[in-house]
Amino acid sequence: MNIDDIANYTVVEKLRDQRPVTIRAIRPGDKDLFREAFKGLEAGSIYMRFFGPRKELTDRELVQATEVDFIRTVALVACVQESAGERIIGGGRYFVLDGPDPPSTAEIAFVIEEDYQGQGLASILLKRLLRIGREQGIARFEADVLHANKKMLRVFERTGLPVVTKASSDSIHVTIFLNKGEAPSS
Repeated sequence: MNIDDIANYTVVEKLRDQRPVTIRAIRPGDKDLFREAFKGLEAGSIYMRFFGPRKELTDRELVQATEVDFIRTVALVACVQESAGERIIGGGRYFVLDGPDPPSTAEIAFVIEEDYQGQGLASILLKRLLRIGREQGIARFEADVLHANKKMLRVFERTGLPVVTKASSDSIHVTIFLNKGEAPSS
């Protein structure tokens, strides 16, 4: 998959309750939608994603979130259609942690609006990011997850891929090996 394909990525999926959701690449023009999605999150979801309280995103953070290169950073959003138009209800992204030839490790993160949690959306986003990541030469996804975020830990465990976890006092570091045959290192 080339950069243009990723930057124009769009697919329609169904949630567990059969509601349609569009998974697509984030766009620079999504700043207002992204800001509104963030404002709609409950404090607990913000804490699980950012490991602390946040009231709003800065202009710089909005640029970083919506203007990605689709080489070292890939970001997908989940959208639903409402009477007022499209609304972002979640998202997933990865960014490369080391060299680009090929990139071998990327950090991955997700946030899902509370009304859509438990509907399989994080798993759908992860499946799509796994496919893109493999095609871009990424061998491992890594994430730091709060101990209390059991739902996200289950999403990672259910990939069917080798997963290694290492707990610290405040979080669990998760490594997902994108190729089933890759043996996790000790």
